[in-house]
Amino acid sequence: MAGSRERARHWRYAELPGVDLLQARYVRKNFVRHTHENFVIAAIADGVEVFHYRGADRYAGAGSLALVNPDTAHTGRAGVPEGWRYGALYPSPEVVAEIAGETTAIRGTPGFVSPVLDDPCAAGLVHRVLRAADEGNALAADTLLRVAVTRLLRLNGGALPEREVRTAGARVAARARAVLEERMVAPPTLERLAAELGAGPFALLRAFRDAYGMPPHAWLTDARVRRARRLLDAGTSPAEAALAVGFTDQPHLNRHFTRIVGVPPGAYQRERKNVQDGGQGLVLPSDAWQNRQLSRTHAPTTEEGRTPPSYGTPSASGSP
Repeated sequence: MAGSRERARHWRYAELPGVDLLQARYVRKNFVRHTHENFVIAAIADGVEVFHYRGADRYAGAGSLALVNPDTAHTGRAGVPEGWRYGALYPSPEVVAEIAGETTAIRGTPGFVSPVLDDPCAAGLVHRVLRAADEGNALAADTLLRVAVTRLLRLNGGALPEREVRTAGARVAARARAVLEERMVAPPTLERLAAELGAGPFALLRAFRDAYGMPPHAWLTDARVRRARRLLDAGTSPAEAALAVGFTDQPHLNRHFTRIVGVPPGAYQRERKNVQDGGQGLVLPSDAWQNRQLSRTHAPTTEEGRTPPSYGTPSASGSP
C-alpha cells in the first residue's frame, strides 16, 4: 500500500451533535503530540496503530480500539509497514457524561481506564455508526453511538481523577497556560514568560511538561490548531484563521493542522461547512432495549463480531 493511497475524511453529522467523525487510512502519517477536547474512540479495521500515551507506546491492531480521554497528550503512527485503517468517533465530554449517567453506575467524570481494548464487537459498532452517519440514517447512527459508548464504559470505564492544583509547580504551569491562551498571537519567549511568573525557565518547562504532557511551545501549537478549528467551523477562511491564531500564513497553518487533525484545513472545512448542530439532545433508547443489545454484543455472532472492512463505499472491499 503506497503512501499516495493515504486518505482521510473528518466530518460532522447534524443528527449527532457533539460528535466528530473520522474515516482514515494512513501509512506514513505521524501525528505529533497533541490533545483533543473530546474523547477519542478509534476502531482499527486493518493494520496496527502505535500511539504514545501516559508514558508508554500502545499498540492497537485490527478489531481493537484506541481510547483516549479528553485533554490527554498522545501521538499516533503506523505500527506495521502497510499502515493502518480505522474509523473514529470523537464524542464530547458532555455526550459521554449523559450516556454514562443513563446507563452506568459510574459516579464522577466518566472516562476510559485502559487506552487499548481488544473488542471486535465494540469496534464493529463504531464502524456501523460511521456507516449510518454516511448514509444519513439518523436513527441508526444515534442508537449505535449510544450502545457503543455504553458498552465501552461498562467494559473499560471509570471515574476520571479530579485534577487538583496542589503544588507550586502546577500553579505556575496553570498561570503560564492562561498567559499563552490570552497572548496566543504574540506569545512571550520562555525566559520572559518565566520572569513574568517569577520562575526560572527550566523550572517552568518541567512544571508545564508535568502538568500538560508537552512543553509550552508544543502546547501552544496544539491550542492554536484547536482555536483554528473553531474559526473554520464558524466559516472563517483558512487564511484568515491562520493569522487570527498566530500562524505566519496559511501554509504554516496547513502544516500543523494536518499533523494534528489528520486532514488539511480546507478539506476539514468543506466537509463541515453545511452542518448545523441540532438544538435538542440525542434521544436515548430505553434501558431494556440497550440491555438486550449489550447482551447480544457480549456473545456476538460471526457477522456481529467481525470488524467491517470498510464503510461508505459501494463495495465492502473498497477503501474508505
